[in-house]
Amino acid sequence: MTGLTGGFVDLPRDAAHAFRAAMNAMARPGTILPVLGATPPAPLSVAAGVLILTLCDPDTPVHLAGGHDRAEVRDWITFHTGAPFATQSDCVFGIGIWDALLPLDAYPIGTPEYPDRSATLIVEMPALLTKGTRLTGPGIRTEAHLNLPDPAALAANAAGFPLGLDLFLTAGADLAALPRSTRIG
Repeated sequence: MTGLTGGFVDLPRDAAHAFRAAMNAMARPGTILPVLGATPPAPLSVAAGVLILTLCDPDTPVHLAGGHDRAEVRDWITFHTGAPFATQSDCVFGIGIWDALLPLDAYPIGTPEYPDRSATLIVEMPALLTKGTRLTGPGIRTEAHLNLPDPAALAANAAGFPLGLDLFLTAGADLAALPRSTRIG
C-alpha cells in the first residue's frame, strides 16, 4: 500500500459519519462505537486512521510515538491530511500504543486561560471492552466501564481538569473516548 490509497472512498459521507462517531464518543465516555471508511497502513488501526482523516489537517501537528513513527504512516498522513509532524511538546494529536506515548506530562495540557490548547491522544489498544475501570461524570448517566491502559495515570490526568489531555482509544474498527472531565475509579 502506498500513501495514495486507503483514504475515505466517499469523502463527504465517510467524513460526516466519522466526525459524528468521534463527537458521540467524546459526549458519551466509555461508549464503544464502530467506524469504517479508512484503510491506513500498519500499524494504524482502522479506527485510528478514521480519526486521523477526520480530525487532522495542515494546522494540527501530529506526534507519532514508537512503532507508529514509520515512513508509510507519515506518507499516508501527509497525503491525506497535510498534517505536519511534531514532538510531544508541540503536537495537537499524539498517536501510538500507551507505553510509547509516555510520559503524559510531555504533552501540552492547556493553560488556565486556554484549556483547549491541549493535546488529544489516540491510544491504540489490543481490544476495547465495556468492563474494567469505573467511569463517571459528564455524559455518563450513572456509570460506565472501560478497560483502560493505566487507570492511575488517567485519574491523575482527570484531577487536573479543566487542564489535561483528552483521549481516543482505538482497537480495530472500534473507538471510545475519555475526555479529561471523566472521573476514573
